[in-house]
Amino acid sequence: MKKHNYSAGPCILPQEVFEKAAQAVLNFNDSGLSILEISHRSKDFVAVMEEARALALELLGLTGKGYQALFLQGGASLEFLRVPYNLLKENGQAAYLDTGTWANAAIKEAKPFGETLVVASSKPENYNHIPKNYTVPATADYFHCTSNNTIFGTQIKEFPALDIPVVCDMSSDIFSRQLDFTKFDLIYAGAQKNMGPAGTTLIVVKESILGTTGRNIPNILNYQQHIEKESMYNTPPVFAVYTSLLTLQWLKNLGGIPAIEKINEAKATLLYTEIDRNPLFRGTAAKEDRSNMNATFLLNDEAHAPVFDGLWKAAGISGLPGHRSVGGYRASMYNALPLESVQVLVDVMKDLETKV
Repeated sequence: MKKHNYSAGPCILPQEVFEKAAQAVLNFNDSGLSILEISHRSKDFVAVMEEARALALELLGLTGKGYQALFLQGGASLEFLRVPYNLLKENGQAAYLDTGTWANAAIKEAKPFGETLVVASSKPENYNHIPKNYTVPATADYFHCTSNNTIFGTQIKEFPALDIPVVCDMSSDIFSRQLDFTKFDLIYAGAQKNMGPAGTTLIVVKESILGTTGRNIPNILNYQQHIEKESMYNTPPVFAVYTSLLTLQWLKNLGGIPAIEKINEAKATLLYTEIDRNPLFRGTAAKEDRSNMNATFLLNDEAHAPVFDGLWKAAGISGLPGHRSVGGYRASMYNALPLESVQVLVDVMKDLETKV
């Protein structure tokens, strides 16, 4: 039976990426060696790293605009720390928008480095919307936001235009929609949603914002060191970077971000239309802030859960339960999830109507 993978991450990747990555585990580039055992300094892997970094900038429209792309380790969680280390001046102030669990975690990591101002928060309403009409101080060293909130199913649709560096955690929606990425001075994203397996993190940073804090930054946490060493200050996660490259190549061949955005909008429209139509379900996020990546919803009557759970499992659906902190259901519709899989879920939701 075909599986329909709605896991929030690690998540679905394109089938051709799985196949090429699997072959590379056995024999990479006809070298007779596995991608898992080659030297990260070998000509073959240096070419992989260079292409992955260049392709990330190309897809985002940032080639030749003063940005560097890095593939590092530690996940977005390490970037929560690395960002203030590199951008928050001694006795400075950082501005943060609190829209969910991971935004809140980023705020906590920044506090030891200086004043951390939360310009707005939707926490009192259980993060069911994106705050609007907030003010960011022009004196802040940077503004930090999280573009998509996997747990609560919200997504920022409009970003503020500011004269200070804008930092964005795009872990769960990078490469999924068209944006003017030049509005951001630093973007970071864990690979395990739209790029590859867990183990590497993409950082895209405008070089001109670095080196201004006066802070003594340990080399492993210093973006400038990683740029100088071309993402190889320490041994990189070779397999994760290679698989991310394969996914970026797949996306480019598909037509890039404009093409995948149309597909993602079709998937989200199909599912949200059914959530709103079906009297057995209700969405949890404000409609104007609904995420195209993570649709969160509840049954109006929990007594129907056993029947619904049996139906979606029988249909080959996997990874549908909501995050343990909120419950309900979460359909994660990352780039590689086909429209066919969303139709299967919608059909199951309609079928439930006939059975209860």
